[in-house]
Amino acid sequence: MHQLKLTYFDSLGRGEPARLALKIGNIPFDDERIPIEAWSKFKHSTPFGELPVLTVDGCQISQSNSINRFVGRLANLYPNDPVQALYCDEMMDAVDDLLQKVVITTVIADESKKQKEQEALLDGPVTLYLRRFEERLQENGGKYFAGNDLSVADLKVFVWVQYLLSGSLDYIPTETVERTAPCLLEHFNRISQNPAIKRHYGL
Repeated sequence: MHQLKLTYFDSLGRGEPARLALKIGNIPFDDERIPIEAWSKFKHSTPFGELPVLTVDGCQISQSNSINRFVGRLANLYPNDPVQALYCDEMMDAVDDLLQKVVITTVIADESKKQKEQEALLDGPVTLYLRRFEERLQENGGKYFAGNDLSVADLKVFVWVQYLLSGSLDYIPTETVERTAPCLLEHFNRISQNPAIKRHYGL
């Protein structure tokens, strides 16, 4: 068995789907959580100056979706069928595209500018992507994004929806998902009932 260490912040974000996949697959790993205040000192030790990083038998691997595919295969959470794998990859990459657009607004110091930028995202990409996610989910039967089973694509969307519901974005209301893509909220609630996920969040 591989020796695994997943390094990420103690927060929701790009490293959380891999954490969940490893927990669901009951795969032993070292869950290394870096405090935000320690990041500047730790950053130089990562391959590309970013997290998450998965250390596999002593070798550091970066890029969140590469990590998701790897741990997804270990946990039987990544499709074997090439077409279903393509659907899975599409969703993971789309979430990253949207997340990148949103995260850059969270560091805007000018509050009025931040409000303007986040409201523009809500009216544009956030609503568009949520509706497209819902369409993809419905096209695949309404339960999962790839095949007929839970995959890392579901975990990726689950973490994104959880972020929206958390209220972390000042000018994107927490009811956005329910109002824009109610099937995604149903998906979130269903995935949250997974026993390993409930244990992970102490539910």
